[in-house]
Amino acid sequence: MKKVRPSLGLNAADISLAYGLLRIIVGINFFNHGFTRLDNIPGFMDAMVGAMEGAWMPEPLVRITAFLVSPVELIAGLFLILGLFTRISLIVTFVLMAILMYGVTIVQNWDAASSQLIYNIVLFILLAGVGYNRFALDNVLFQGDRTQTSSSSEDRQGVMRFGRFRWCRPSRQGKYGISPSRLKG
Repeated sequence: MKKVRPSLGLNAADISLAYGLLRIIVGINFFNHGFTRLDNIPGFMDAMVGAMEGAWMPEPLVRITAFLVSPVELIAGLFLILGLFTRISLIVTFVLMAILMYGVTIVQNWDAASSQLIYNIVLFILLAGVGYNRFALDNVLFQGDRTQTSSSSEDRQGVMRFGRFRWCRPSRQGKYGISPSRLKG
């Protein structure tokens, strides 16, 4: 007799909706970070140089990075809001966060580092779940091109199968797919 396993209670339509809303919220956050500093980039550059004072990083490198932060946040945030070039925008945002994380950890600003870790977790969720990016301009403009997003039901089912079965259920070979004979040696 086959055991009936309860499902996670998630369906693809709800996940796609939640994904779209999370993508828009993150996009608004990054867009507004860039937009509010856009009219005062020199002031932001000076503030970054002041924050990095005492670190070994050369001032010109800090200034160049600070100059690029606001436009990158603005453009990537706008693309995330629209769902346009979503995958590329998430990767660019990850690179930006890595640079910012490097800077705040050099000056040992652990509060900012903690906050940035949360951003990175959310970015990871968005990048890993890009197959659920159903409500996006990517799907309108790039219907035949699946390099931007993958929204096939097989991909979504694969993700659910991975979570429910591969790691949650001991296999017939042994616990977690490892046969007992392999453990011995």
